[in-house]
Amino acid sequence: MINVTLRQLRYFDALARHRHFGRAAEACAISQPALSMQIKEMEETLGGVLIERSARQVALTKFGEELLQRVRDILRSVDELGDFARASRDRLAGRLRVGMIPTIAPYLLPKVIENLARLHPELDIHVRETVTPKLIKEVAEGRLDTAIVALPVSEPSLTEIALFKENFLLVRPGEQEGTPVPSRETLREMKLLLLEEGHCFRDQALSFCNMQTPPREVLDASSLSTLVQMVGAGIGVTLIPEMAVAVETRSASVSVARFRNPQPCRTIGMVWRKTSPLARQLQQISEVVCLAAGKERKRQPTSPTLRRLTA
Repeated sequence: MINVTLRQLRYFDALARHRHFGRAAEACAISQPALSMQIKEMEETLGGVLIERSARQVALTKFGEELLQRVRDILRSVDELGDFARASRDRLAGRLRVGMIPTIAPYLLPKVIENLARLHPELDIHVRETVTPKLIKEVAEGRLDTAIVALPVSEPSLTEIALFKENFLLVRPGEQEGTPVPSRETLREMKLLLLEEGHCFRDQALSFCNMQTPPREVLDASSLSTLVQMVGAGIGVTLIPEMAVAVETRSASVSVARFRNPQPCRTIGMVWRKTSPLARQLQQISEVVCLAAGKERKRQPTSPTLRRLTA
């Protein structure tokens, strides 16, 4: 019988993700020598080398690459045992790992946390903010329980439910207040500021403008806040989601306008693994998210969660 511990499997998974002993050790909250020793013991137990070690980076051997997916399947199954136990309770409690994209998290997260803490004080909420592809990967691998993203994600292993739609608004320099709102055709001829590649909101803005790729004069930024400040400096115009307007425009000399119908919009939703034992509880949490956004899911009966929130 091969005696590999769950702890060693988690250390190996962390090392495979970070490709660096120091960062993996920090993520696992242990010392680097202790992590190295555990990996070495795992290699001796399995009878094969998992890691190619060098001064600058860590690479997996062919054996390590082949083992990695099996290790992650085991860890996901173990985590789902805990989820199964939590799902059998009448109340939501324990760890909940939630991911959100950067164009949602700063504006929706505080209210979501406030409502969840009031409804389910025994929840231990962990939040991860990053771009959609990373969130989808981490949900699929079991490192997150759920993620709040723009739909669709079209990942066969995940359940996705639409929560609400949100419009995009035009942000222009303040002196353009009251001037006619440009059409999408006119917008293509303007200096359009966008988020950098990797953000789904960038792709949605380009789609509204009927642009497959941005023209050369388009400037990229890493956050909506930077985009708005650039507009305030007179560099160009941008689109931002409606939930971000109050926060991002309060200290910038800009004007905000709605497009003519049909307005550009996105669908916000939640995703989780189809095999997740927490599916029923995540449905309840989706209602909390809707209420935090000032929305209510259509064609859904009023649940006990919503009645308690609105009481």
